[in-house]
Amino acid sequence: MTTKTTNFQDLPDCALVRLKELRQSQLVPFSVSTLWRKVSAGTFPSPVRVSARIIAWRVGDLNNWIESLGGQK
Repeated sequence: MTTKTTNFQDLPDCALVRLKELRQSQLVPFSVSTLWRKVSAGTFPSPVRVSARIIAWRVGDLNNWIESLGGQK
């Protein structure tokens, strides 16, 4: 099995990434539980609902979050 690492710098801001891709990319250095606590607290971007069972995050929102932390795109 090959794991594909997503390079967010190569994606347009309107692209959507799912939780699995966030975890594989190590963009979020915390657990899934902590991610949802941060979403609830408003300190991490909210996901968008793609369908009844699928949620994803906009790359632009993630890039803005990284910049707000003092990181670089």
